[in-house]
Amino acid sequence: MFFLDGKKGKSNATDVSNEENPTNGKSNEAISRRKVLATIGLGGVMLAGSVLAPRLASADNESSNDKGGKDSKDNKDGDRVQQVNNVAELKSLPPGQLKDGQHVFVGGYNKSGDGGGKLVRFVANSTKVENGGTVHRPINGGNGRESNDAGKGNKPPKGEGCFEVVHHGVGDFRWFGIFDTSQNADNALDALVNDLSIHRVEAHSDLNFVKRHVYHRSDIEIDFHGHTVTTEGIELNTLDNPFGAVMFFQGVVTGVSQTVTLTEDISEYSDILEVADSSIFEVDSWWHAQIKNNAAGGAQRELDYLIKVTEVFDATHVRFNYKLGWLLAKGRPITYKKINPAFRCHVRNMSFIGIPVPPNGTSLRPFPTWDQIGSNPVAYEFAVECDASGIKASKVFWPVVMRRYNTHYVTERCQLMNPEERDWGGTGYLTQQINVLYGHVRDCNTSNARHLNDFTCAAYCMVENCHGDGDEYGPFVTHGQYEHDLTYINNSGLLSFANSGTTWGDSAKRVTVKKHIASRIVASKRLTDLTLEDCHAVVTYTKPGVKMANSGSFWVNMDGLQMRGCTAQEMVTISKGSSRAKRKNIIDSCSFGMLKGYEIARPIRSGTTQVGYTPSNGELTILNSEFYNIEEVTLGSINKLTLINTWFKGLPQVGGTVKVGTREIIMQGGGLVDCCFLLTGAWDKVGDVNNPKNKPDQWITIDGSAMLSGVNGEKAFLKSLDSTNVVTWNFGNCTSVASDASTAHFSIQGGMNKLKAIGSQFIGGKYDASANAFGSGTYLIMTSCVEEGVNRTALPAESDTVKHSAGNFTIFY
Repeated sequence: MFFLDGKKGKSNATDVSNEENPTNGKSNEAISRRKVLATIGLGGVMLAGSVLAPRLASADNESSNDKGGKDSKDNKDGDRVQQVNNVAELKSLPPGQLKDGQHVFVGGYNKSGDGGGKLVRFVANSTKVENGGTVHRPINGGNGRESNDAGKGNKPPKGEGCFEVVHHGVGDFRWFGIFDTSQNADNALDALVNDLSIHRVEAHSDLNFVKRHVYHRSDIEIDFHGHTVTTEGIELNTLDNPFGAVMFFQGVVTGVSQTVTLTEDISEYSDILEVADSSIFEVDSWWHAQIKNNAAGGAQRELDYLIKVTEVFDATHVRFNYKLGWLLAKGRPITYKKINPAFRCHVRNMSFIGIPVPPNGTSLRPFPTWDQIGSNPVAYEFAVECDASGIKASKVFWPVVMRRYNTHYVTERCQLMNPEERDWGGTGYLTQQINVLYGHVRDCNTSNARHLNDFTCAAYCMVENCHGDGDEYGPFVTHGQYEHDLTYINNSGLLSFANSGTTWGDSAKRVTVKKHIASRIVASKRLTDLTLEDCHAVVTYTKPGVKMANSGSFWVNMDGLQMRGCTAQEMVTISKGSSRAKRKNIIDSCSFGMLKGYEIARPIRSGTTQVGYTPSNGELTILNSEFYNIEEVTLGSINKLTLINTWFKGLPQVGGTVKVGTREIIMQGGGLVDCCFLLTGAWDKVGDVNNPKNKPDQWITIDGSAMLSGVNGEKAFLKSLDSTNVVTWNFGNCTSVASDASTAHFSIQGGMNKLKAIGSQFIGGKYDASANAFGSGTYLIMTSCVEEGVNRTALPAESDTVKHSAGNFTIFY
């Protein structure tokens, strides 16, 4: 090691600062502290072993004979930089011979050039405690005895001092002698993150952590540079705690709070909220605003976010940086709690391997600490602009990136493969985000995980270019706690929105999904203004030869529904769970395969027994679309269905039947191929199926060059059987082509019927109308129609009111 010149004589080391000048035999330039610092710059403490290191060592300004040299002023106090090989030599330097402010370059932690090199400064009266990396205490007289109890929080004796790392805000685990997982990195992490002068921490090797760290600071970035992080031997988590991550960044609840009971409704889209006393709300202050649970129960809250004050208007009104997604009713209380958030705490580029957890297989903990064993890398609460990127994880238990009350953040390029648990609630997620705003999740992927992206009470967030395989658990979900304004673009994997039960509210609004491939898209609860564009539901397999249940299907709520360019291989089911939307329900340019026994639109059910069809108060328009491979499906739950250039195609060479419970159908263009519309009657409500009062009339219109053709098991294109059914039939500019003589263009076997055909064309087949299908006030009129070989013998016998032996015919009752 090298010692400073002192009363005991010169250092016994070579003074490398007196490198001979080949021309005059003198030192060409004495290297001062100022020059060292300027030379080192950002990250320059890693210079040990480089060609510059010899010139930085033991730079003694007195060795220069050039009194007028440009560094003479810098060195007027005799300041110079010492060099030692490692930390042990540094700590052995006699503290009595060190000047306050003296700089020492440490070549490495264990040996020069091992990566743990750094520049340190001696602080004579420092009260900092030895931490093994950024603060070192000298050893008295080199006898191996520490000058204080390092790490115990004791103040060092006056005059002995400490060495403190000189840095530009970037810390390194190697400063602490940690080069692999043989030593736990917890103390080093705490020392670096809790040092507010450090804004970035870098890892240059694999690391192991055994503690679950909680930090309440801002402006820190931890970059693992792709190295592996393990948690062998980690302490137990607390019970049922997804925030017990290796790193948990948490804002501070200040204790300042206020509750107001709303004196008037606050409308949707408003960013001005009522408060009890605005004097405590300052611009740029952050608050947790939470409305009391909805009267419907559970955790139903339309407002529960971390939001910032942007303007104070008067004594009771404050503007925040959030536009409401839902109306807040007069009389409901809102509680505001002031928060000091964690800002800009970023975790990047980690390969995380968690701890194995014994399989469960039940809905109960197999033993008390079962869910406390596992580990996960990072969590955030009350956090703003805190990003997670490049985290690749496996064998995790709780979510890889856990967030609650976060805003303005990015989660990107993260991955989860084969988590330890998927069935226990909250486990096996890549990222779970509760009560979050303005989040962006992108370029992430999962394999055999529970969820890739989970939103609960989220708003104004986007998920982009994320993909999940082995996705029967559902990569993309929302719980239904009043999420709103969510966008998904170019993703793949099962989607399930507002589908976690009434505890949360079963509600979401303005969810847009574009260019998506999924095994299923499930949005059949109270989801308002759902937009699906270029989305495709495909049949998938849980393992070779085993098809995933209900894969290849859409389940959607008809409340402002808009679908464009979508396809489903096996099913689309439309239901009506809410009536909030102001925009039209439209399905455009879509194609849906249909399995036997499934429902295009759901009927009313009483238990497992079908008792009728729910007409909605809205309307649905389907255009430029087709339903194919129809055998037997149900079309109910729609008040008025307008079909424009839309086709229903039965199973080829077999045909199929659509049981129609829709109140009114208008078919403009398109038509039926190998398919029958069987009119079963529309139902207002669940009740006595034999009570005609429960059944409104049905109307069906075929026009706009529509075409009916092919074969089907009902031997008719349009058919009504129910003796209580009241149907109005309108045929306009359409063509009906029967494939054989036994196929009816229309078959009226019961109920009360009013049929009018003007300007239609019927080819082959027959008309089929039994006498009991016509009672008082019913009629069947055909005029200006074109017939080619149609058999009329199945019509009622001619009389004064029945004329059909030639030309047009008229039947009145």
